[in-house]
Amino acid sequence: MRLVLASASPARLAVLRAAGVEPVVRVSGVDEDAVAAALTDPSPADLVTELAKAKALAVADAVHGEYPDAVVVGCDSMLITDGPTGREVVGKPGTVERARDRWLAMAGGTGELITGHAVVRLAGGTPAKVAQGVEGTVVRFGRITAHELDAYLASGEPLNVAGGFTLDGLGGWFVDGIDGDPSSVIGISLPLTRRLLGEIGVSVVDLWSRGA
Repeated sequence: MRLVLASASPARLAVLRAAGVEPVVRVSGVDEDAVAAALTDPSPADLVTELAKAKALAVADAVHGEYPDAVVVGCDSMLITDGPTGREVVGKPGTVERARDRWLAMAGGTGELITGHAVVRLAGGTPAKVAQGVEGTVVRFGRITAHELDAYLASGEPLNVAGGFTLDGLGGWFVDGIDGDPSSVIGISLPLTRRLLGEIGVSVVDLWSRGA
């Protein structure tokens, strides 16, 4: 049985490889805005799990012929912080301006990274079982100087990651600590993924590569 990662994230791929799994990588191409628009007043947890499920199901449909017996894992994350108008949900900044505003608001404070996962088990090319869940991790952000922030923004790293930061890259210099699962902050929670795999009858050890 193969694990198919429904994500182009190099960080998620690195986490799985370090944990003994060599996944097949496929990108879902899901229209995230359309999925979100179809939901009625979703909570952050609902939103990330529904996005993760949409990605996993789309990839399962794309690979069912090539990998008829596999598990497909979809992921999505977003950051919740305290803003001037209350709790704010923050996705990928996309632009330098938004990333700068985000860092100026959250430096020296905390946020909760919400990570949603969905796993789909393919059996004979058919989605036989689906499980989904969410993990929350508190992130404590350090104070960042103007020079450091300019350099970080110029790197391009914070523009296309949830919350505008990473733990395993350049952003790790500006995170004072976390309370929770580090792999969840990087992008794929190993404890949550193991639990969800168990719900669909798959042991994670059966997915380990031979060299693990």
